[in-house]
Amino acid sequence: MDPAGSCPHAANARLLAQGAVAPVVLPGGVRGMAVLGHDALKEFLAHPDVAKDARHFAALQAGEIADGWPLRTFATVQGMTTADGADHRRLRSLMGKAFTARRVAELRPYVEELASRLLDGLEAAAADDGTVDLRARFALPLPMGVICELLGVDEAHHDRLHHLSNQLVATDIGPAEVMAANRETAETLSAVVAAKAAHPGDDLTSAMIAAREEDGDRFSPQELIGTLMLTIVAGHETTLNLITNAVRALCAHRDQLDLVLSGAASWADVVEETLRWDSPVSYFPFRYPTRDLTLGGTVIPRGTPVLAGYSAAGRDTRTHGPDAAHFDLTRAGTSRHLSLGHGAHYCLGAPLARLEATTALEQLFTRFPALDLAVPEPELPRHASFVGNSVRRLPVRLRG
Repeated sequence: MDPAGSCPHAANARLLAQGAVAPVVLPGGVRGMAVLGHDALKEFLAHPDVAKDARHFAALQAGEIADGWPLRTFATVQGMTTADGADHRRLRSLMGKAFTARRVAELRPYVEELASRLLDGLEAAAADDGTVDLRARFALPLPMGVICELLGVDEAHHDRLHHLSNQLVATDIGPAEVMAANRETAETLSAVVAAKAAHPGDDLTSAMIAAREEDGDRFSPQELIGTLMLTIVAGHETTLNLITNAVRALCAHRDQLDLVLSGAASWADVVEETLRWDSPVSYFPFRYPTRDLTLGGTVIPRGTPVLAGYSAAGRDTRTHGPDAAHFDLTRAGTSRHLSLGHGAHYCLGAPLARLEATTALEQLFTRFPALDLAVPEPELPRHASFVGNSVRRLPVRLRG
């Protein structure tokens, strides 16, 4: 895997031509596997003999993984994404109450008001030629503002937490940086927890603290910090990439944008097709077979760290047809993607992500229907990660 990240689609196509499962070498020479094909990935994500708990990560348990390994946090952080069975259900149960359809519907006015306010600021920040970094000024602060509002995290922490989450998902940084980012993230979130313990509010962090104090086995201190970390990272990085990738797709396919602006397609169609065509997460770590597992004709040995290849599965021609590489809002079954997961670990925040993305895109292109990229697509700098799939900046001209 390229630790510096790049556009994954050409490499994915080459791998998919060879099969649905591929051996990979992770940073540090750690051997793993990637599940790339749509059908194989769907089976793998819900397989009863596949675990998320790093106790099943053979190389880690053998002491072969260094503390500063850039992907170690994905394996060892304590929270929903690294728990199985009853532990997973326990950790997910309280969080689930914050992401119900009713709670998300209650957030709609806040999301709409924040999007409108950010667009006012976007116009004010535009240079004389109307150019502005849409990612930094709009696609980032919208989901970051919403998830921190839900968690009760003060705005003073937003920028630093985004910087730290970038480092946590990076795959090209050194051991010292990895360990420093983990330490500072834990310290920052511990300060948030201490403030909420002293002055509880109507927010998810306060609710988690209350649950821990009422019934000590609900959340350990480490699980509370780990859950906050995972919720902030997953709650804004993925939606940030989704909005960014959708804008890039529409700018490159003006005929598809015209379909939406004319009412022939919906903003929900844009979100689902973007999730399929250019998934905000490319390869997500990790799952581990608890026995030797044959998938797509390939044996994945017990204890192997496996990447879920969402960006590859979204363009698998065996599922999505020979035109899988085309961005097409009229495609039958646009929601037949796995980019939000499948099975017990299906994305808890999916309804909120969809609300944020549809609101962002509708308001953005309603106000600036001629918006276009200010630089050619190949010149946009990519994420320094094979986990996140997007670009680091998105300079646009608001009026084309």
